[in-house]
Parts: sequence; C-alpha cells; structure tokens
Amino acid sequence: MDTIVSNSQTYLKILADLIKIKSVNDHELEVAEYLQDLFQENGIEAKILPLEGQRANLVAEIGEGAPVLAVSGHMDVVDPGNLAAWDNDPFTMTEKDGKLFGRGITDMKAGLAALVIAMIELKKQGLPKKGTIRLLATAGEEVGEEGSAAFYRDHYMEDAAGLLIAEPSTVYGTASEQKGSFDIKFTSKGTSVHSSTPEKGYNALVPLMQLLNEANTYFETIPAGEMGPVRFNIDVLNGGSQINSLPDLATALVNVRTIPEYDNNQVAKQIETFVKSYNANGAQINKDIIMNEFPIATSPSNQLVKIIQSLGKEYAGRDIVVAASPGITDASNLAKDKPHDFPFAVYGPGDGSQHQVNESLPKQMYLDFIEIYQKLFIEFLEK
Repeated sequence: MDTIVSNSQTYLKILADLIKIKSVNDHELEVAEYLQDLFQENGIEAKILPLEGQRANLVAEIGEGAPVLAVSGHMDVVDPGNLAAWDNDPFTMTEKDGKLFGRGITDMKAGLAALVIAMIELKKQGLPKKGTIRLLATAGEEVGEEGSAAFYRDHYMEDAAGLLIAEPSTVYGTASEQKGSFDIKFTSKGTSVHSSTPEKGYNALVPLMQLLNEANTYFETIPAGEMGPVRFNIDVLNGGSQINSLPDLATALVNVRTIPEYDNNQVAKQIETFVKSYNANGAQINKDIIMNEFPIATSPSNQLVKIIQSLGKEYAGRDIVVAASPGITDASNLAKDKPHDFPFAVYGPGDGSQHQVNESLPKQMYLDFIEIYQKLFIEFLEK
C-alpha cells in the first residue's frame, strides 16, 4: 500500500478496502490489522489489543501530552440480511449518482476511515503542535459493546479531555446526549402435553406473553424526558416446536431504550416486580440481563459541540442541528462517569440508511468529514 497522498481516489480506496472486510459482528481483528498497516506505513504507531478469537481493539495516537482528544469508531457491522434484496454485493463498495453503497458504509466504516485519514494527514503536516489525538477503534459495538467496555476498564479514557464518536446523528448534525440500552432475555418454563388436554400441562408461552404485554403497556405510561420516551421493544419471541403440543419452553428478547429520567436501574426494578408477580401465580419465568448501557447526557453547549457548530455549517449549508441520539454508541462506556460539561459529541458521515438494505452515503459527505475532522481536532486541542 502506498503512503497516503491527499486525493479523493486514495480516500475512496481505503473505504472500499474496509467495506470488503466482512466484519459482521466478528472479525474486527482483520480490520485492525489493515488499519495498523496503514498507520505504520504513514509513520504512526498503532497497537492491536486482542479480545477473543478474531475480535480486537486498536489504539493509535499522534501528538503528545495534554489535552487528549479521544476519537472513536467501531469496526464491526451488522449482517446484510437478504443478499438478493441488495442491488450489488454488500461487501463491494459501489458508486451511483454521487452516492456510495455497501454494508457498514454509514454505520460506520466511513466515519472510522475519516478519523484515520484525518490523523494521517495531520501527522504529515507536523500536527498537532499541542496535545494528543487518540483513536480508540472498537470491536463489538453492534452487539454488547465489548470493545469500548475493555477500553474503559483499561483506563484509556481517564486522561481524555474530550470524546468524539464518529457515528452519524442527523445528516451533518451532532448529538451530546444518547439514550441508554437495556437488553433482557426472558425464559419461561412449562410442561408439554397434547393440546387436547391442556389442563394436564402448562403452556410456557402464555404467562410470558402476558408479562410482555403488561410491561409494554406500563412503559408507554412513563412520561417522556428531554431525550424522548422510554421505548420497550419486544424484538424476538420463540416458543413451541409443533402444533397440537403445548410448549414447555418459551423465550423472548427485549430491548428497552432508557432516558436519564427513567434509567436502567428503574427499568430493572420494574421488570423484577413483573417477574415476581407472575411467578407468585404459578409461572416459572427467569430473566437475564444481557446488556446494560446507561444513557449519556452532557451539555449540548459543551466545547466540542460549539466547535462542530462553527466548523460544520460551511459543509452542511445550514446551522448544525444538536439533538439527542435515539441510539446508543460506544460512548455508553467511553463517556461513563464523565461530568455534565465534559466535551462529548456524536458527529460523523451518514444519511440515515444504517442497518438497511443498500446502505448508502453521499460521496461528498465522506470527503467533507475528512476535512472537518482535521480542522476540528486541531481547534479543540488549541482552545
């Protein structure tokens, strides 16, 4: 691979190379190795931090000393789903009418590539003169946020004076707040018998469906907060294997999007109340918490957001919208325990097509963010 030169074709090739790597909820190690090679060929040391199997984080820095601006993007993508529904191979970046297509192009390999290229371009200019830019490239953001949890646990955020997550918020917009995410697996046990004699058995599905329905109704009554309402989403429900036989096992996977006014601890307490109530009436329902990421709420007028609003307007052609993010990012771990005035922003290239068939991104937006990040990093460090 040739050392980077400042031209769009090189930038596009890097993005295409990243899209080609099928890091679907795994295999982030291959992405990390590609980025490590790219950094090293451009005079920047990058370290791979193994997690498990083919999963790994990567950390790289330019500059030295304080302040430290942490910038982060994740290396995994979601499954492309029905391949026949795509116009082209989802792992081959294609271009049409000024738009780029490929799995993960919005969520979020374009943001990750823009961070990396911005750091390389600044390094070539002998920048930054003051402070450090620290890339935290994560594994497992889409399921469980294992990578960012490892970075938090290993103290990579302790000295950070700010955090930029290169995920898209609104188009050219930014966010300083994000909802939390609380994932629960319910398991209901019963006794299987022939459907003609249900009184001799116990249908595992019935109490589970009743509990889910009651919980769904309850959480709809919670008043919305500044980030919007609590969302109780029944995503997966399984039970039974054939007709004419009562199921002796049923499971459900539920995702709750939480807000500071009604956070994960309150959700957990209420879910426990429902489970105890049903079990007291003969059900056998267990719950396992499989993800527990709290909402993050920093000031929408923090220093990083202010710089984004100033710099970004030229590229967006309008004022930069600051709105709470309905989804979670690795900030759930990376910004954990930070004060309300901590400079944090979600800001990256995207057009709202994440997780969709024919995921896309305007080519110019990708190129814009490479420029924006270079200006943003230096202005933040020199403040």
